[in-house]
Amino acid sequence: MNALFLDASDARREALGELVDVATQAANPQIDALTNRIADALQRAATGGAPSEAPICQRAADLLRKNRYPFYYVVAARLAALLEREAGLGDGGLEPPAPLAADLEVDKKLCLIKASQALEHEHAERLGSLNLRLAALLGRDTLGTADNPFRPQVFLEALHEAWCEFQPDAGAHHLLYPLLGSTLGFDMGPILHALNNALARRGVSLNVAAPAAAAKTGVAAPADNDPLLQKLRRLFPTQEPQTSGRAPTGAFPSLFQDEVLQTTRSRHELLNLLTRMQGRLASLLPADIRREAPDAELSRADDAALALVARIFAIIRSNPHLAEPMKAAILSLHLPVLKAVLGDHDFFFRDSHPVRRTIELLVRLALGWDRRMGETDPVYPVFRRSVARIVADADTHIGVFAEVATELEAFAKRDQTATEQALAQPIAGALKKEKRLQAQRAARHEVALRIGTGEVAAFVETFLEDKWVSVLTLAYVARDEKPHAVESALRTMDELVWSVKPKITAEERKELLSRLPPMIAMLNKWLDAIKWTDESRVRFFTELAKCHASLVRAPLEVSPQRQVELAVEAAQKAAERRELRRMQQQPEPAPDAFDDMVSRLQSGAWLAFRQEGEGVVKLKLAWISPMRNLYLFATRDRKEAMTLEAPQLAQTLREQKAQVVPAAGLVGHALAEALNEDGGALAAA
Repeated sequence: MNALFLDASDARREALGELVDVATQAANPQIDALTNRIADALQRAATGGAPSEAPICQRAADLLRKNRYPFYYVVAARLAALLEREAGLGDGGLEPPAPLAADLEVDKKLCLIKASQALEHEHAERLGSLNLRLAALLGRDTLGTADNPFRPQVFLEALHEAWCEFQPDAGAHHLLYPLLGSTLGFDMGPILHALNNALARRGVSLNVAAPAAAAKTGVAAPADNDPLLQKLRRLFPTQEPQTSGRAPTGAFPSLFQDEVLQTTRSRHELLNLLTRMQGRLASLLPADIRREAPDAELSRADDAALALVARIFAIIRSNPHLAEPMKAAILSLHLPVLKAVLGDHDFFFRDSHPVRRTIELLVRLALGWDRRMGETDPVYPVFRRSVARIVADADTHIGVFAEVATELEAFAKRDQTATEQALAQPIAGALKKEKRLQAQRAARHEVALRIGTGEVAAFVETFLEDKWVSVLTLAYVARDEKPHAVESALRTMDELVWSVKPKITAEERKELLSRLPPMIAMLNKWLDAIKWTDESRVRFFTELAKCHASLVRAPLEVSPQRQVELAVEAAQKAAERRELRRMQQQPEPAPDAFDDMVSRLQSGAWLAFRQEGEGVVKLKLAWISPMRNLYLFATRDRKEAMTLEAPQLAQTLREQKAQVVPAAGLVGHALAEALNEDGGALAAA
């Protein structure tokens, strides 16, 4: 475990936990394609490597192809556990793999170091930015790549350890690490980009990475370009500690100087005043409080804090998706939250602030409460206990917010795990569906590559689009059990495309006649597999036979000039067919805000669906497939409600048949709304 991160504060540990989630979410979609590349590399090692290693490499490649999905989950779990360990968040019950033989262990370390150094060089700019931001997050001047929990070596080690955990034959554990590198490993570019973006969203900029250096040079770090942050900084300017050459009066330390005593007494009087106003605090405006408080008690920053906190609770009050009992309980926290915020304006700048995080977690928990279950819903006692703890302890123990946030996050994780276990059967079905969707996309891509040139005969082109896509889809789905199925289907398609192209020499025609029988046999075999048995199959083979006959019977003696003319004519026809296909094809719609909304949804979110005869039904996003193709929604009692493909879900949102229930980022949205509407008035107050 990385010792640099062990003493991180609760807020920093929370930020590191978020970064681990960001890294795994960026890496996991790469695992399926990476698995295929590893299997292909092992296959090449079986055919082109040392003869003694060939059988074990072949078995390893076959094992991986037949068990791609189990390998996916092993890699994902191992990577998450390793990143948590490196970030000082625990090890997730991580068990190290059995060590290799001594010489292989040394070779493995050298190979992984060499590969990781190449990746570090390739992504030096993004990795350097991440080092600076992590240093700023931890309050350090610098952070080396060796101490960065998200360095490329961790991802390479996760792959090797996952392979050792997945591969039952210990004699094959040494096969993978020599192959790993920039071409056979995670693409670190999008992972590092996502991590930098996540830290930037938290306000951790490269400019604040070395505050000590800035202080020494006297150069102030430039402000972020985020308009919201700029407005907040005008309302809550950073107060640097003022030093003075004047000695403290008498023998007392500076804490007891007159101005300090006055400020402390004024703040206590303000907090006492707010306590007396508790019953009507939610309905008061900052101007009302100012009238009841002496001028000295309400500073410009206090005025702004009162207004912004009031806006946050006003948004909670107006939320139609919150049940009234839960809403009333959250609103009872107005005073404890306000007291905490008046003493710590960092609440407005960091979404990881314990008070801010607690509010959002309570709102999310309340949204999931099933009114029909009432107090029997497990959510209810957790929610009520959390609110009661804050009300009782916040005045004397400000750390209660961080403690409650930690408990709520733990409950949310347990609830999510229980939901996925209860939905194991529909999730298994959805995984099969996603596998078929991925197979279908790959099949369409392969067919498009063949017919995109415009050189394929029209009837064959139609056949490939209508029937051979189904054949290839079947082959891709069966690839785990029959590794050579895809190769056979692709080869048969290429044979068919070649067979209908002009044959202008006797050798070409002789080759065509020799290759036709096995090709026709394979075509029939695959078409039997997809159960294409109607009359259109007979018509296709009749037309195919006519095409082959015309190619064989065409005159052989063609002058060079005529050959050029025929080639030009064929090129012109191909160009015309390409243009016709381009005009007939519907362009892919450009992703819009709703597609982006779907891509950013996370498990645990709530959506309100409008259903005929049932009004609005609130469903939880219980599970997202590994490739984010399928989204499974469930009721609070953990029963499957529906499964939607990503385009379907985006269209449902686009047509306003569903709405994402706001929970995550509620405080940030409230601040943006308040500052955009009357930020000028607040700033001038």
